[in-house]
Amino acid sequence: MTPPGPRGPGGPGRLADASTGSGPAVVACGGGHGLAASLQALRHLSERITAVVTVADDGGSSGRLRAELGVMPPGDLRMALAALCDDTEWGRTWRDVLQHRFTSDGPLAGHAVGNLLIAALWQQLGDSVEGLDLVGRLLGARGRVLPMSSVPLAIEADVRMPAERTDGGAGRLEVVRGQAAVATTTGRVEGVRLLPPDPPARPEVVEAVRSADWVVLGPGSWFTSVMPHLLVPELAAALRETSAQRCLVLNLVSEEKGETRGMGQADHVRALTAHARGLRLDVVLADPSAVEDVDELADVAAQAGAQLVLRQVRRRGRVRSGSRGHGVAAASGAPTSTRSAEHDPLRLAAALRDVLEGAWGDVG
Repeated sequence: MTPPGPRGPGGPGRLADASTGSGPAVVACGGGHGLAASLQALRHLSERITAVVTVADDGGSSGRLRAELGVMPPGDLRMALAALCDDTEWGRTWRDVLQHRFTSDGPLAGHAVGNLLIAALWQQLGDSVEGLDLVGRLLGARGRVLPMSSVPLAIEADVRMPAERTDGGAGRLEVVRGQAAVATTTGRVEGVRLLPPDPPARPEVVEAVRSADWVVLGPGSWFTSVMPHLLVPELAAALRETSAQRCLVLNLVSEEKGETRGMGQADHVRALTAHARGLRLDVVLADPSAVEDVDELADVAAQAGAQLVLRQVRRRGRVRSGSRGHGVAAASGAPTSTRSAEHDPLRLAAALRDVLEGAWGDVG
C-alpha cells in the first residue's frame, strides 16, 4: 500500500487544497450523511470541492468530546473527509480507520477513531482548519473540509408541540435546545436559531463561497444540518452576494418523526427561504418520487428564483414520471413500491452534472 501521489490535493508534502485541479469550484454546505452523499457525488465531477460543515452536533461521540474537551464536534467533519478520500487502497484504508468505532464496556465505547484523531490534532496545533487539512492529506482527500464557524455552536428551535402534550390545548410553542433534541422532537419546528446568535464564520469559508462557481445546499437534516449555514451572518452574506450559482438538493422522503415530520418538499423550501431572506436559488433538485405536488413545488422554487429539476437519485428502484410545467424537467420511469431513502452517488452525480452544465432542460 502506497500513499497517494503528488498530483492530488492530498499528496505527500501538500495540504488539501480545493483551489487547484480540474472541474468547477464547488462549495457543498451541510452535515452528516446528507453532506457525505453530496460529496460522494461531486467528487465524480470536480477536484475543486470545498465542504462547509455545520458544527452544532451535541450527541454521540462528538457530543462527548465537545463536552469533555471544549472542542468543536468533529463527527460531521470526519464524515466529510471520509467522503472525499482518495479512491486508492491507501485512501480507502485510512477512510475505514477514521470511520471505525470502538465497541467495549469502557469509556472508548462509541467513539470513532477519526473523532479522536481530529480532536488530538486540534489540541496539538491549536487551529481547527490546519488539523482538518492534515487529516485530508492523510486520506488524499480530493477537496477541502472546513467548519462553517470558528466556534462550536448550539441550535435552539421554537417547536409547536402536539396537543396531547399541552393538556388538550391547541399546541403550545416550546423552546427546544440542542441539535440532538431538535432532531428528535415530537413537535413541529417553526423556527431555528444559533447560539451564540452571531457566530463568526471561518474566513476560509467566506472566501471559498465568494469565489465558487457553484454552491450546493443539502440534502440532510433540514433544521440542524442544512439551515444553520444560513444563520452565520458572514456566511449568509457570502451566500447572498456570491456570483456562484446556487443549487438546493432536497431530501428523498418526508419524515414520519423528528424535526421535519409532516413537512412536504415545498415546506422544506419555504422553511429555508424564510430563514434566509434575500437568498436567491438557481436550481431546486428533487427526486420525482419524493414530490407530493410537482406544481406546488415548482411555484415555491420559482418564488426563490429557481427552476425545479426532477431527477432519479435514489439508491434503488425506478420512480414515476413527473409532470411537466412551470419549467420542470422530469425524468421518466415506471412506478414502483421501492422507496429507498438513500441517495445513489452515481445517480446524484449524473443529476448534478446536468445542473452544473445547465443541461437539465435537454432530458426528456
